[in-house]
Amino acid sequence: MRLVLLGPPAAGKGTQAERLAERYRIARLSTGDMLRAAVAAATPIGIKAKDIMARGELVPDPVVIAIIADRIKEPDAARGFVLDGFPRTITQAEALERLLVQRGLKLDAVVELKVDEGILIRRIETRIGQAKARGEAIRPDDDPEVLKQRLAAYRAQTAPLIDYYRARGLLRSVDGMASIDGVSEAIGHVVAASAAPNPRGGSLGSPRPRKSPSGARRKPAKARGKRKVAAKGGKAKARRAVRSRRKSGRARR
Repeated sequence: MRLVLLGPPAAGKGTQAERLAERYRIARLSTGDMLRAAVAAATPIGIKAKDIMARGELVPDPVVIAIIADRIKEPDAARGFVLDGFPRTITQAEALERLLVQRGLKLDAVVELKVDEGILIRRIETRIGQAKARGEAIRPDDDPEVLKQRLAAYRAQTAPLIDYYRARGLLRSVDGMASIDGVSEAIGHVVAASAAPNPRGGSLGSPRPRKSPSGARRKPAKARGKRKVAAKGGKAKARRAVRSRRKSGRARR
């Protein structure tokens, strides 16, 4: 099971990624966590990333991809993984796809957490007010203006991934404004659908057999034709039987 979670800042991706990792016993791959782990372990890629971050520069895509490539080879990722915070751009998504293809792997689904940005900002403002009322310190990330900037960056850089993955038949959207448990349940349905065998032998993105309005799968046209012929034949036999009985009745009279 290999998943990507998409959604703006404060949409709850981290919480849902943790739940998915625990529920399905797959690895949670957070780019921030992976960078810090690689630096702490002093791996060749980690040392390179440390030098880049020490200069105050953004870690370039090739370095991040290399860290992900190393990470998915670890034993706990053998069952699968959920990517939280990556990819952030179409360039990164294309690099991820190449990486997976090289290893004979593919994504099972990309789950978008749909949220109302206005409500997210009001939640932050409410949380600040409550913290002040209790005399507590304000968390650094609890800043409506900072959140607005991060949301704008998401719309410009990451939101295009929604159409990118939709075109590949991988995108599934859930209501990110539901309760935490409600969002988890909705994602669970997506995971179940991606794991279910497809009658046509395809992946999650493959079209499924057509269904009739009642929800039952339509039988092949050939089978439907035979059924109609059989029905017509049955009616003809019934008419002949009725005519035969009528003739017999007249003869007895």
